[in-house]
Amino acid sequence: MSHFSQICQLLRTCVKAHWFKEMLKKTFLSSLAVSPLRKIHNKQGKRVECSPGNSREFIFQQRVQKSLQKWTKSKSSVTANKGDRQLHEEIYEILGGGTLKPEILAQVMRKLMANNEFYPVRLFQRLEDFYRRWCQGEFIDASAAHNLPLKKMLKMQAQNIAIGLRQVDINTGLNVMILLLELHRYAQERDDLKHQIIFYPSGQRDKDHFFTSQLLRIINYSDAIEIGNFSNVVGEFLTRGNFSGAYLGDANLAGVNFSRANLNSAYLGDANLTGTNFSGANLSTANLGDANLSGANLSGANLKRTDLSSTNLCGTNLSGANLSHANLSSADLSSADLSNVDLRGANLTSANLRDAQLSRANLTNAIFFAANLSDAHLNGVDLSHADFCRADLSGANLSGAILKGTNLSDTILFSTNLTDAILVAADLSYAKLNGAKLNGANLKGAILLGADLSGVDLSGVILNEADLSGVLLSEADVSGADLSDAILFGSDLSYANLSSANLSGSNLSGAILSGADLSYTDLSYAILAGADLSDANLEEMTWNENLEWQSVRGLDTAVNVPKALKQQLGLL
Repeated sequence: MSHFSQICQLLRTCVKAHWFKEMLKKTFLSSLAVSPLRKIHNKQGKRVECSPGNSREFIFQQRVQKSLQKWTKSKSSVTANKGDRQLHEEIYEILGGGTLKPEILAQVMRKLMANNEFYPVRLFQRLEDFYRRWCQGEFIDASAAHNLPLKKMLKMQAQNIAIGLRQVDINTGLNVMILLLELHRYAQERDDLKHQIIFYPSGQRDKDHFFTSQLLRIINYSDAIEIGNFSNVVGEFLTRGNFSGAYLGDANLAGVNFSRANLNSAYLGDANLTGTNFSGANLSTANLGDANLSGANLSGANLKRTDLSSTNLCGTNLSGANLSHANLSSADLSSADLSNVDLRGANLTSANLRDAQLSRANLTNAIFFAANLSDAHLNGVDLSHADFCRADLSGANLSGAILKGTNLSDTILFSTNLTDAILVAADLSYAKLNGAKLNGANLKGAILLGADLSGVDLSGVILNEADLSGVLLSEADVSGADLSDAILFGSDLSYANLSSANLSGSNLSGAILSGADLSYTDLSYAILAGADLSDANLEEMTWNENLEWQSVRGLDTAVNVPKALKQQLGLL
């Protein structure tokens, strides 16, 4: 081989060796970044699995903790600008490569709080200043020479870590937001800090700006990388946050944790809030119109005077929530849990409450005009003076419910359970009550004008002083019912069972009682002018001597007419 050939062969060998070493290095780095290698060690006879990923998380936790401790140190006015620049660079360096996890942050904060040299107010002020600048795009919009996200990205790419400019900037900003939320939550539990540390993620509203849109811009910026990125990264840290007056219309906040957060007067119209946790949150006077809250948790939330019109609340947990005077018109509350809810004065016009759970709720003065409450659970609920005009309550359970002065006119009550319900002075005009259960119900002074009660079981029901004018009671069971002083003018009681019923003082003018069972019935002082008693059973009936029978029809075909009455009428 010539001398020249030997040199070429030597060069090729060197190049291959260098390439092979580089490939090994890249493969090793890649395996660390994507799929960390795991090692198994024996410890006291047990197999323990260790991961380089866990080690990196521990190192990351240590770096964050030390940096936060360092950032609380005061800076002199002379080195202020230089200090700020160094601080911002360190923030991007520490927080730009990934996102904080709840378990890491919990460890960091626990150790910081135990440190006597930790000054939360100073740290909050410095991080809040960075956050404000980040929200304004100060860092990512800077020139190449001063662009901190760019500097961090290039450094990571040099380490063969694939990451984009926006990802670095978003990671950093969201991590700072998480830290500020955690500091805010910590401070609000301490009297000495609660007035010094108050974080407004969306900015603080004032008399000139009722709504603030800063947070919405952050959400949209974060989700530009991947839909749901903001919720995935920050969602769990929003608990107890202050979002008063925030404009979050059309925002994607599915599954986030707003428990015990302050969202007073916030705008969340058309927002995606499926599965979101609002338990114990303050949403008073907020606007959630047309929002999707299906499967959300609103238990114990303050929704007083909140706009929930046309909102999807299907399957939502609203137990114990305050919805007094809320607007729920056309809202979908099917299968929702509204047990023990305060709905006093709420507007539920045309709302869908099919199969909803409303036991022990307070619905006094609520408006349910044309609402669908079929198969709803309303047992024991206070519905006094509520408006159910034209509503559908078919199959609903209203046993033991309080319906004093309630408007149930033209309401569908097919097969509705009204057992032991209190319907004193309730308006049931033209209500459809076929198949309804009214056993033990109190309908004193109720208005049932034109209602259909044919075939209904009203045995033992209290109907004294009730207005039953024109009511259909044919073949109904009214045995033992109290109809004293009731108005039954023109009512159809044909073939009804009125055995042992109290009809004393009632007005039965023009009533149809043909084929009715009036045995043992008390008709003393009743008005029977024009009533039809043909084929009626009058066995052991009670009447007073002054009762006028002249205009009563059908007495000649009535059966079991008492002998004394026959003598009085000259029928013997």
